Amino acid sequence: MSSAHLADGAAPALSELEFSLTLAATAYHRWIARCAAATGIALAPLEVLILHTVRHRDRPKRLADIALVLDVEDTHLITYAVRKLEKAGLVATRRSGKEKLIGATDAGIDFCAAYRAIREAVLTEPIAADGPEATALAQAAALLRRLSGQYNQAARAAATL
Repeated sequence: MSSAHLADGAAPALSELEFSLTLAATAYHRWIARCAAATGIALAPLEVLILHTVRHRDRPKRLADIALVLDVEDTHLITYAVRKLEKAGLVATRRSGKEKLIGATDAGIDFCAAYRAIREAVLTEPIAADGPEATALAQAAALLRRLSGQYNQAARAAATL
């Protein structure tokens, strides 16, 4: 436990979970940045996440939708990352009325395919072989989504204090 001063309250296991989330988030961000670099393109974690979001279902996305899907409050972070992706030739933007739409370019699609191949080889195949099993992963995902909602609600409550 890394924060004993937080663990002596009503939910001591929550402190352990929070430390584990910190480690998992750091490892995940390191992973996606290094997987991207292994494709030959150095990207920050948010840029990788945005590119995968834009590529989802191969339909252009609005900035607001990307921010909503990734749960990013500061849309300036999304705007800056999209500019970097556009400069790298991985996404293209266009206007639709007042909205800016972002779509993956052929280079962005190629990046996603290379990322997927590396992910399969060095992450998903070992997990499939050694575990955890798909059921445990699905349960963990459901728990994390539930906790995300609880943390978001707590953040809203803390903002009004």
